[in-house]
Amino acid sequence: MHRILARALRPDGKTVSVGLLLALSSSLVAQPRMSDVGEEGADPGGEGKLMQAVRVQRAPAPTLDGVLDDTAWGQAVWVSDFVQKEPEQGAAPTAPTEIAFVYDDVALYIGARMTAPAPGRIADQMTRRDDMSTGTDRLIVSLDTYHDGRTAYSFAVTAAGVRIDWFHPTDREGDHDHTYDPVWEAKTAVGEQAWTAELRIPFSQLRFSGASDQVWGVNVHRTIPAIDEEQYWVLVPRDQTGWASRFGDLVGVRAIEPSRRIEILPYVASEATLTSDALVDEDDPFEDGSDATLRAGVDFKMGLGPNLTLDATINPDFGQVEADPAEVNLSAFETFFPERRPFFTEGQQMLQGNGPPFYYSRRIGAPPHRFPGGDFRDTPNTSTILGAAKVTGQLESGWSVGAIAALTDDETARTFDLETGTFEEVDVEPVTGYGAVRLQKQFGADASTIGVTLTGVERGVENGDALAALLPDRAFTGGVDWNRRFDGGAYELRGHAGFSHVAGDSGAIARIQRSSAHYYQRPDAGHVDFDPLRTSLSGWSAALGGGKRSGTWRWDGGLWGDSPGFEINDLGRLGRGDDIANWGNVSYNVTEPGALLRRWNLGLFTNSRWNFDGVLRNRNIGIFSNWTAKNFWNGWFEHGRDVEALNDAATRGGPLMERPSRWWAAFGVFSNSNRTTRFGIRSVVSADELGGWSWRVDPEFRVQPIDRLTLSTQPRYIRRRGSRQYLATLDGGTETTFGSRYVFGWIDYSEVAAPLRADWLFGPDLSLELYAEPFAASGHYFDIGELAAARSGDLRTYGEAAGTAIVRDESGGYTVTDGDATFALRNPDFDVLSFRSNLVLRWEWRPGSTMFLVWQQNRSAFGERGERVSGGDLLEALESDGENVIAAKFTYYLPF
Repeated sequence: MHRILARALRPDGKTVSVGLLLALSSSLVAQPRMSDVGEEGADPGGEGKLMQAVRVQRAPAPTLDGVLDDTAWGQAVWVSDFVQKEPEQGAAPTAPTEIAFVYDDVALYIGARMTAPAPGRIADQMTRRDDMSTGTDRLIVSLDTYHDGRTAYSFAVTAAGVRIDWFHPTDREGDHDHTYDPVWEAKTAVGEQAWTAELRIPFSQLRFSGASDQVWGVNVHRTIPAIDEEQYWVLVPRDQTGWASRFGDLVGVRAIEPSRRIEILPYVASEATLTSDALVDEDDPFEDGSDATLRAGVDFKMGLGPNLTLDATINPDFGQVEADPAEVNLSAFETFFPERRPFFTEGQQMLQGNGPPFYYSRRIGAPPHRFPGGDFRDTPNTSTILGAAKVTGQLESGWSVGAIAALTDDETARTFDLETGTFEEVDVEPVTGYGAVRLQKQFGADASTIGVTLTGVERGVENGDALAALLPDRAFTGGVDWNRRFDGGAYELRGHAGFSHVAGDSGAIARIQRSSAHYYQRPDAGHVDFDPLRTSLSGWSAALGGGKRSGTWRWDGGLWGDSPGFEINDLGRLGRGDDIANWGNVSYNVTEPGALLRRWNLGLFTNSRWNFDGVLRNRNIGIFSNWTAKNFWNGWFEHGRDVEALNDAATRGGPLMERPSRWWAAFGVFSNSNRTTRFGIRSVVSADELGGWSWRVDPEFRVQPIDRLTLSTQPRYIRRRGSRQYLATLDGGTETTFGSRYVFGWIDYSEVAAPLRADWLFGPDLSLELYAEPFAASGHYFDIGELAAARSGDLRTYGEAAGTAIVRDESGGYTVTDGDATFALRNPDFDVLSFRSNLVLRWEWRPGSTMFLVWQQNRSAFGERGERVSGGDLLEALESDGENVIAAKFTYYLPF
């Protein structure tokens, strides 16, 4: 029978008659089954639902070609009792789905047949690997191999044979960790009446207990874009929570011999950099316009028993990784970019808890901290990672483990003094060791968790040298966090308690005290004192919150506090310490379709923040709503107001300054995501009581003009007239501002960007992927003045305040006269142009082995005109001078 079915679904498009297809359908029904499609509205829960995996007996394992003609599929137990979640929850599927599991000693095989809703209505356009934002027919198989009711692995394949995989670190369907990157295979075959799929997942790519008889949680999800239908084997109702905790059971996997799970991935890579002639100074001895390198390294993966996996890398290379997007940061706070380096992204969720982000992997291998002097300099762009290793997994006791250790080399810059003609070597980064470990335990019937995180950083700095005064010798952080769930996960009680300790030279600790995360030097702070002789700094963080996550009425609230001395930025991520925050929200949720909407909610929220001196830094209140229409368009809306408060960071370490009251409104509208052509828009507008305002619009478009080409863009335009933008701190102020001048101005800021993605698919494993972002921004300052008094928002505007004058010179700078005092301000206006692009030919020429050819561009230009930017400036950005990088990388996957 399956050979007949195979001929009906061959990729050549030939089909059989309707009568034969009906006969085939009857034949399939005659196969061994666990269950059949139940009545409409049947209980969707997974409790008691079983799928049977069958060991291949006296027959070869399925040959992966997407065609279900292997003898093994005749031995399988087929399951077809799926139900709809969309558009009609609990109804029988419009188009039947059948699935079966078989296995041998080394792999699990999954076969599936997906009937089309109508002849030819199968969306099988090609997309790039791991592309989730696609309107193609798709089958998703989720496995809770630990059977813990909380975590799961998902393996998806589209009708075109494109593979997608991710890990669910929590009991939520939408919580995806796409850094999970197993080596597995899938093939599909598409016919007029149906499409079929075969998946092969090696047991070495899954983590499970050492029990002889395995019981795994399982769920299967099918998407049919043509009719906007979502089918599930186990349905989680829209008004309820949970994912892995709702799964049915996959039984029958027995006597699997544990594999050694040893994988080696060596690589060789080369790179050539060409710099525009205009950027090459003939007096620069370090730059001749070109550079070339050749590198080699290896990644290593080994199973530590059935539950843990060791990953290690020596001399890792990340040449194929996209550059960070361009930005203009006018604040004093660090910008945190997402991790894109494969070694650090995979399994990253195992090191994250409910508390502060103690682990931020981009600290490892970051650019050197010290900027050397000299007329010309040759400075490393990043710190060299000599090696790194991590251990991840889950023990049979229920404890999950995540641990990482890394070592970066000391870095030296070379400088050249043009006047003396001398070279010098300057240490810019010490050898540094990083370590982080997290243990998490699941307990209770509702999959509650408790976890512990510890991190440490040790630097090889010597007392008295410049790096010792810049960076602490050592830093340790950690804490415990918990999420107590009740009533099947409907209610949660969350919290954490953590600590931090950094120690080193007094200069390094003084630098931390003065940083934007702390501002101990604030002259009117009554709860902290700047101590230049301090050689250590310690702090704590704690929070308690909870909420109701399902049902018609939902709510959430809590309290969070970070002490003034809390500091985790050596290996973690902290914007501000000295922070007490509370939050609360309540919403009314409708999940049953109505006349116009499929589901919607409406809610209220409020948030407040103080520092430990009792100063109210921010308080807001607002409303929000989310909705999905009957045609699956969706959107959201938010409106709120910030009340007047005090800002303890606006003066960059100076006194408090008034934060004006502000209102804002934001919305987003998006078309049906199941379509190959879709679009959306989001926008936010705001205005404050001083007359400042801002607005931002972000449209987005995605289209597939032909099956193998996907184009998408998310342009943005920002205009902001800021009423209080910091410029400088100068001496000579009055007693009302503690003897310093805190200079501010109005700013007219504009920004335009047009990031573009284009993916051409030669096949499921061979793609050409382009990312390009032209960017332009400008800022023009006017009505410049200084803070009139602490705790106020008033400015003494130069040229308007009595006894003051301001004159602009030819260079754009200013000369200010205030009574008997005269001082200069440099030209604060700016223009930024940038073009960054990444063109990658990616070929997975055999499972796990990949070849990359890469062309990167990094172009930029800077000016001081401050003229408002427009779309035409993006074209100018393309013509800016910069670097071209050509790179190649070849990896070879060796499993043992």
